[in-house]
This record gives sequence, C-alpha cells and structure tokens, in this order.
Amino acid sequence: MRKPNVFAGPYLDRAAHLRKDAAWVAAALADPGTLIVPLWQARNLVRRGDRASTAAFVEVTHEIRRTLPDGELVLLGQFRGHAVFAAEIAAESPPALLPDATFEDLRTAGGFLPHDEAGLLAYARALILWRQRNRYCGSCGAPARAESSGHVMQCTARGCGAEHFPRLDPAIIVLVTDGERALLGRQAAWPPGRYSTIAGFVEPGESLEDAVAREVLEETGVQVQESEYHSSQPWPFPSSLMIGFTARASAGAVPRADEELEDVRWFTREEIASGTPGLPPPQSVSFRLIEDWYDSGAALPLRETPGVKLWGRR
Repeated sequence: MRKPNVFAGPYLDRAAHLRKDAAWVAAALADPGTLIVPLWQARNLVRRGDRASTAAFVEVTHEIRRTLPDGELVLLGQFRGHAVFAAEIAAESPPALLPDATFEDLRTAGGFLPHDEAGLLAYARALILWRQRNRYCGSCGAPARAESSGHVMQCTARGCGAEHFPRLDPAIIVLVTDGERALLGRQAAWPPGRYSTIAGFVEPGESLEDAVAREVLEETGVQVQESEYHSSQPWPFPSSLMIGFTARASAGAVPRADEELEDVRWFTREEIASGTPGLPPPQSVSFRLIEDWYDSGAALPLRETPGVKLWGRR
C-alpha cells in the first residue's frame, strides 16, 4: 500500500456518532484535557522549527475560550486521546495565543508538520471555511444555525428547515507520460521555471476518467490513450479533493498551451535531474505523481538527486 499523501490518512477518530450527543459534547467542553484548533483568517496556528514544525493546540481552559460560544465550536473528533474542536478566531489582527506560535498558511506549513497534525489542521480549515460560506440557507436565503456539533448548517426559516452538509469539489490531477517523458505545464503567475502536472475540476455528469481525458486535451492538445488511478489528497484551499491519475499518451504527441497555461512541454528524467523544470511542493500529490514516475526509471530517487529543484522541500 502507498503511504498516504500529506493531509490524508487515519490521523484521528472522527467520532461521528457523538456529534449529536449533547451530554457528551458538554462533558468534553468541560474537560480540561480537551483541545481547540484555532484558525484566524483561514490560517492555522503553528510552531516553526529549523527543520520541522508542530501544530499549536489551545487547551479548552485558555482564556480565549470565553470568546467562543459553544455553537461556534466544531467537533473534529478524538486525537491522541483528547477531544478536539476547531474554532474561528474573529479578530482584525492575529491574537498572540501561545508563545512562539504564529498563524500560517497551511499550503506552506503543512509540508513541515507531522503527518497526523497536518491532516487534523487541514480538516479544521476545511470545516471552518465551509461554515463561513454557509451561514445562510442556499434554498431560501434565511440565516442558518449550526447543528450536529458544527457538521450541519440548518435553515432557521419556518417551512424550509433545509439542512446543508459539507461538500467537496472533486478535481483530477494527472501526470501524462509517453513512457520516457513527462508532460508538465505552468501558469504565468507561478515562480519562474516552475512546472506541474495537469489538473482541473470534474464537471457535472462526468466520470473521473472522462475528466482526465477532457482536461488534458483542453489544456495541452494531447489525447490520452489510457488512464489509471494513483491516489488522492484532501486539498482544503478551500474545499477540493485532488484525485490523482497517471495517463499514457502517444510517443509522437505534440503539446500546445491553452489560455490557462503559459507553457506546456515534455520533460525527460535527465532534464528534471538537472533542475529544469522546478517541481511543485513535495507535500502535493502533484509532486508524488512525478516522483513515482521518475523513480521507476532512474538509478537515484528523485528526492536524493542533487540537481533537482524543489519548491518547499519537506
């Protein structure tokens, strides 16, 4: 079995059966061992180290708890033997909650965290952002209130009462090869020299395999002959699930960029080993797709090749 991607894996007991147990939730919030995962403006609280970082948890006894109504806390589950809740901190500037801890963007910080902590923070971020975007009923526009320990937003309007649940946006991400070369593209806004795999959202009425073939053809002009599932990765920026594939194209396929990409081209293992192109962050499934292909035909693993250029080395 493949090692789970960053943000994925069995990192906690979600305790879904306890979300509607008001007595259990009340007892958990009264337990001094309970932990809170705070978020401020979609950023997670992290303690940075020279080579690694750790998630910074706030104990439920912390003074910030007085500013957090029970209805604004979201039960994440049980983590390392503790009940854990997510909470949004509403403030114009980041509060100093713990010594040496700062609010950081999880896109960058996630690659330096222990695997289970990265997953937990991603889960908290996804739920808090979902709640922010669903404070009003999508059916009638009335205010919605949190139910089921923050996992349901229910319309308060009489005669409606619609329940809204967290949703994900499925997106495929695919490494296309002709065997000896990898097809990579770049967006104009990216750092100079950085390329990545092809990706796009799945459209209604479309299978994952159909989305792979369509996105590759639209963005690169290359027709995919076959595709195979690789692995997936939660990507809470804000609510995607990246579904990774590998795909095969004909050896003579000539790529061309569309309006979404500034450039798209084939790269050999030798070019990647020399630092051209720069590769996506190692915590991303995009890098994982490239790495597995590269390692299958190289004498030295990608992460051990001196000339490889990595963005945000883990």
